[in-house]
Amino acid sequence: MLEQAVAAIGGWLRRDLAAAGPAVLDAPSVLPAWTVRDLAAHLLLVADSLVQLQPLTAAAPVLSVADYLAGYPAGAEVIAERTRAVAAGTDDIPAEYEQRWVQGWDRLDDLGAAASVQARRGPIRLADFLLTRVVEVVVHADDLARSVPDRPAPTLPTEAERLAVRTLLDGLATRYPGRALEVRVPPVAAVQCLAGPRHTRGTPPGVVETDPPTWLRLAAGRQLWADAVAAGLVSASGERADLAAYLPLL
Repeated sequence: MLEQAVAAIGGWLRRDLAAAGPAVLDAPSVLPAWTVRDLAAHLLLVADSLVQLQPLTAAAPVLSVADYLAGYPAGAEVIAERTRAVAAGTDDIPAEYEQRWVQGWDRLDDLGAAASVQARRGPIRLADFLLTRVVEVVVHADDLARSVPDRPAPTLPTEAERLAVRTLLDGLATRYPGRALEVRVPPVAAVQCLAGPRHTRGTPPGVVETDPPTWLRLAAGRQLWADAVAAGLVSASGERADLAAYLPLL
């Protein structure tokens, strides 16, 4: 599924982004202080993150997906600097994108049955690390699509978006455990979170409901909670039905 999503973005970069021209590449993106070229270049770094994986040779505590993603804010400035360096030093981003992801897939083949790996932000199960890559790819595909609204959006596999949604929902429940609030993202999944009043049947004390794209943007810090509620993109009712203090997750 990750490979299918990566291939879909590669085709979009070759076809639609290249056709948009240099002016569009150098235009501001939906991310503050990032150009469209920066966004595309960041996907090269996502591929590099596979190449740099090392197997763990001894048993050691590993990070959960939620903890791994929670480490992003501390590294935001370094990530931005590396991304801009790659953008400035890469003439043909679509071609480089394909080359780097081929290297990434080769690295996964080399790792074989490795259960856990050393990644950029610490030790993590390989399967969990790949979930973080799905989140990265899906979120940045949406960033690119919203940054170039006059071009067709990359068509990612539906299951890739669903997996990213579930991963971030599970991340919320892991970081803020409890049963005071149920967060629903139909038709994908629902989780319970936050300490407080519990329920065993019927309607939970608090309920939040939204659609998959909105949840991804909220969890990734692309949209503010208050703005989403004001725009009618989120339904929130009952006790503890305010996630402003708990988002974003990365």
